[in-house]
Amino acid sequence: MRFVIVTGMSGGGKATAIKMLEDAGFYCVDNLPVSLIVKFADLVTMPDNEITKVVLGVDARAGQRFEGVAGIIDSLKEKGIPVEILFMDASDQVLIKRYKETRRIHPMNLNSPGARLEDGIAKEREVLAEIKKKADYIMDSSNLLTRELKEEINRIFVENEGYNSLMVNILSFGFKYGIPSDADLVFDVRFLPNPFYIDELKHQTGNDKPVQDYVKSFPACGEFVDKLNDMLTFLIPGYIQEGKYQLVVAIGCTGGQHRSVTIANEIYQRLKQSGGHFGLKLSHRDVKQAK
Repeated sequence: MRFVIVTGMSGGGKATAIKMLEDAGFYCVDNLPVSLIVKFADLVTMPDNEITKVVLGVDARAGQRFEGVAGIIDSLKEKGIPVEILFMDASDQVLIKRYKETRRIHPMNLNSPGARLEDGIAKEREVLAEIKKKADYIMDSSNLLTRELKEEINRIFVENEGYNSLMVNILSFGFKYGIPSDADLVFDVRFLPNPFYIDELKHQTGNDKPVQDYVKSFPACGEFVDKLNDMLTFLIPGYIQEGKYQLVVAIGCTGGQHRSVTIANEIYQRLKQSGGHFGLKLSHRDVKQAK
């Protein structure tokens, strides 16, 4: 029996995760009242039950007492039910953006007409704090594509591989377009010669070999990459131990087209080859708009 409870912030991707698990062969029930969780668990774990993979979606909707969910989960585990908790999250900025796009009212504000969206999000975080601490898997969907989320869901619940608690995003950007607001670590590589001023390289990017060869031809580039890779290799295990589940490493040059892209690609490849116990993603924010 595999019994997965999917919960998390409204707008964090809970419904999407449940749909993906359903497609993977799990029997899914969403929005079950908290008071019925134990009865549901007793039914699906009966000896003659043919269902072996269950997903239960639970959220903190207004008007529903959610405070006891953590205790209920503890009681299920005491009965021998192998409960796993998947907590779907996203940054406040992303949640606000998603709600404004859908023009929906936040569930925590349904009984409070006129309440601000930010207040609803803050209240929900408070209500969900205890169950988040008990979560086996925390996924931040802020920067995840649907394809990437599906890959992570399949890896954990279908292929039964180990869970990467930390997702490291190596992100290149251009300073003239602003520093990424979600960056945890920012590195400036404008000390390297700029391929922009070489006619045959100007309209290429760090994804093209001629630009890569030019940037890497300078000893300072190799030394910087070595030092940055060593530092990240040192830091990442500490972040994992402290429970951090997303790390955005931003590497910037002037336009986000040549130097930062080249170095981001190199750092990504080195971390990928290291075989560390963390997820890894590569993004180039400004390649398309840089000229």
